[in-house]
Amino acid sequence: MSDNPPQGRFAPVVQRLHALHPQLIDLSLGRLQTLLDKLGHPERRLPPVVHVAGTNGKGSTCAFLRGIGEAAGWRVHVYTSPHLVRFNERIRLAGRIVDDDTLAAAFDEVERINAGAPITVFEVLTAAAFVLFSRTPAELAVLEVGLGGRYDATNVIVPPAAAAITSISFDHKEFLGNSLAKIAAEKAGVMKPGVPVATGLQEPEVRAVLRAEALRVGARLLERDRDWTITATATGLAYADEQGRLELPPLALPGPHQIDNAGIAIAALRAALPVAAGAIGRGLAGAVWPARLQRLTGRLAATLPPGSELWLDGGHNPGAGQALATHLAAAGPAHLIVGMKQGKDSADFLRPLLPHAASLWAVAEPGQHLAKPVEEIIAASGGVARPGPTVADALAAITRPGLPVRVLICGSLYLAGEVLKADGTPVL
Repeated sequence: MSDNPPQGRFAPVVQRLHALHPQLIDLSLGRLQTLLDKLGHPERRLPPVVHVAGTNGKGSTCAFLRGIGEAAGWRVHVYTSPHLVRFNERIRLAGRIVDDDTLAAAFDEVERINAGAPITVFEVLTAAAFVLFSRTPAELAVLEVGLGGRYDATNVIVPPAAAAITSISFDHKEFLGNSLAKIAAEKAGVMKPGVPVATGLQEPEVRAVLRAEALRVGARLLERDRDWTITATATGLAYADEQGRLELPPLALPGPHQIDNAGIAIAALRAALPVAAGAIGRGLAGAVWPARLQRLTGRLAATLPPGSELWLDGGHNPGAGQALATHLAAAGPAHLIVGMKQGKDSADFLRPLLPHAASLWAVAEPGQHLAKPVEEIIAASGGVARPGPTVADALAAITRPGLPVRVLICGSLYLAGEVLKADGTPVL
């Protein structure tokens, strides 16, 4: 649950909230449960919910769920984090990013009811999302866990229609534990009695934890290659579960790892709600999720020679590094421009990427929140990386007149937000 600081209208709100509870991350449910009680329990008046946990792929899975729902003609609420450019991106209200006035009014109401009690920014934002979702008609609500699962603010909801647990790897070890089993146990905290839980490819120790927790709480675990399958075909994808087989078009989101995320979304949604095969196909083919192997075509891309490709990905942990490496192994080497957040394991992120780097550049953009110093990224690369020190500088150093290049900017969602602004690419 990165907390990219907002600028403009919502910055004063966040500053006030930090004064109420200065600790940025404080995993517990009590403060929010008290506030929601005062608000009349909006979390109990939501449309059918799919609750999405995991380490990597949560946002992409939410994007696939939203795409399928909207292709089916449903109004879909979506709550995700962090934002890339605008604070409002975190809340989609019946298909549209919430506007400033509506979000400001929800914040004002929640702050007034909270009456100065200790509360975190994420808890207030979650309460505001629940208030808005409870008052706006929709057929589906997609909630992304901020951090962990068991004690994440989103886990105050009543049992959802379905849950999803995407790929689990090391991240936020200071909060979730220093082993995959401990991290998996926290993620599995979203499981509820009788609720179907779809999960994709997992490490054996993670799978063992998920199975044990599902058995303990009485959840119905739907595992890839046991309860459902998804494979690439010559024309797209083939998906199958107990309800039958689907022939599906290619995914809108590139990368082999997205096949797993798409399958998780399909399995969770089919276990919870009736949805037509055609809607599933259209939703997968039209899904949008910025900064996840997103090809840029704006101002930054225009600085490259004709025929070049400029890609952006916000992946920042070891699992994301491996997913990007798998993509590059199939697509071919690229010049890598990497900027990371302080505290992230740069060496483990970079290790699988190094064999696929035509060159490697370390950057820290002006305005990039909690940017790791360029020198630390270079050290983590074993001295392979060269200093940008900014994205523009690195792009200028990579390019040669008339020679097309392929470039991937990655390592941080904070960096991704700055790159989107520099490129002039809107987040829709």
